[in-house]
Amino acid sequence: MRIPSEDLKALLLETSLLNAEDFNSALIEAERTNRDTADVLISRGFLTPEYLAQILSGYFKVPLAELGQKELDETVLGILPEDIARSKNAVVFGKTERGIQTALLDPGDLETISFIEQYTGKKVEPYLATEDDLKYALSQYRKTIVRNFQNVIQEQIRAASRLKIAGGDLAKLATEMPVVAIIDSLISYASSLNASDVHLEVQSDTVLIRFRIDGILREVARLAPEIHAALVARIKILSGLQIDEHAKPQDGRIKFKRGNDVFDIRVAAMPTLYGEKIVMRLLMASAKPLSFAELGMTNDQVALIEQNIRKTFGMVLSTGPTSHGKTTTQYSILNVLNRSETNIVTIEDPIEYELRYVNQIQVNPKAGMDFASGLRAILRQDPNIIMVGEIRDKETAEIAVNAALTGHLVLSTLHTNDAPTAVPRLIDMGVPPFLVAATLNVVMAQRLVRRICSECIESYAPTKSTEESIMIQLRISAPETVKNFVMPTLLYRGKGCKVCGWSGYRGRVAIFEILNVDEQIRNYIVDKNFTIDGLRRLAVRGGLKTMFEDGLSKAERGVTTVEEILRVIRE
Repeated sequence: MRIPSEDLKALLLETSLLNAEDFNSALIEAERTNRDTADVLISRGFLTPEYLAQILSGYFKVPLAELGQKELDETVLGILPEDIARSKNAVVFGKTERGIQTALLDPGDLETISFIEQYTGKKVEPYLATEDDLKYALSQYRKTIVRNFQNVIQEQIRAASRLKIAGGDLAKLATEMPVVAIIDSLISYASSLNASDVHLEVQSDTVLIRFRIDGILREVARLAPEIHAALVARIKILSGLQIDEHAKPQDGRIKFKRGNDVFDIRVAAMPTLYGEKIVMRLLMASAKPLSFAELGMTNDQVALIEQNIRKTFGMVLSTGPTSHGKTTTQYSILNVLNRSETNIVTIEDPIEYELRYVNQIQVNPKAGMDFASGLRAILRQDPNIIMVGEIRDKETAEIAVNAALTGHLVLSTLHTNDAPTAVPRLIDMGVPPFLVAATLNVVMAQRLVRRICSECIESYAPTKSTEESIMIQLRISAPETVKNFVMPTLLYRGKGCKVCGWSGYRGRVAIFEILNVDEQIRNYIVDKNFTIDGLRRLAVRGGLKTMFEDGLSKAERGVTTVEEILRVIRE
């Protein structure tokens, strides 16, 4: 928001929530990382977004929009088209005799207000919108987007069916308007629903389109199989793939912009029984790294991570399945460590966020730049901190461990189901146990679970069936804690509402299992009687909170549901 730093400082000091030193520290951090000072203060726990909104409402002398509590009229919302609403961070939510009620992220932005007045020909009555207000209002454009998507798809399918697909020139067909419109509508629709992946799958009698939203795949459309080849060719052209290669997998990338949001789309093509399957992963290149609290870490977990990342050497690993936020966690750590006196270099595939002052390298196998060769080159760049996108082979593991042993802090990811399993995984890759023990600082295992929608959350007493499910999983995940476990008397769920699309969930948060490699753990790793079960028992006795326990505590606080925790733990 365009509020002078001194004004914001004066307002916040009046609240006694922080002192001048706290504010100045946040201001320096904001300038260094190109973030808003208020965002830094929120991430550090000095403020909540809701309380900040109240303070700014008084400063700008405008009321709070509180859009999450309003039924938005589609006609009124449409006064400002979605692309303008997104680019200007403003939505029209009401009409009065005096003009249009407009919620703005920055009600002090006179240029935006003037633009909206000129565009609509109506007087703007400004209201202050929070980030959540804006996200909710923008999501209401979905109704129109859904209709437009369905209309475009049906119309363009009819047009595409008239094209001579069979035996036609695929390169030419891929540039025909019907095919172009279908793919453009598909990507726009997916990004508007905050989908992480788009699946285009060909069956014997149809082309199935599915989106992954909040971790769950949902079918959104079925297309005629006759146009499959042209659609695949269009995607291949956009992502720089060979359109005449159908027998082997290919990977490419597409840049896509919607409003102020820029998406880096990873494209993977793979031959299947009836033709090529395409998966497009949507990564928001314009997104900002989250704070540890925003990721879902507790204060104890944050303290443990901060203690380990302040060390000047060693390894900090994130583990878990694909698409469960490991890289996002690593970026959050980099954001904390990013200082002018520190040289940070990364080797990634792909570069998911652009970090100021961080030297980021994209893996490029065609040019001979894989993780191992890139890591060797990085070591000649005088780095303090290195991030390796993934340790997936013996060579990369050995170089990473040697770098951690010789005065570098190394961040990376592994594919393991829990934190303790990272130790035997490294040993299986050929890293000697004594080197694992010497270099490993901390391991963070994680999963992403869906958040309960804050607009329709309700409490309930757990049923006998729920209690039995909790106890069964507890005996599997943390048998040592069963004896002292106290069953929660109150749990939470989402009833389903218009805000969450009647699913009861909106957004995702991580659940964690953090293994702190202390002296006792190091000694056990090199013990000749080492076993993974023995390591897990030792870690639990030392204070390890298992992923299920962390998830259960979030379920008790109303962050997520027991059913959601059990779903991801058992995947």
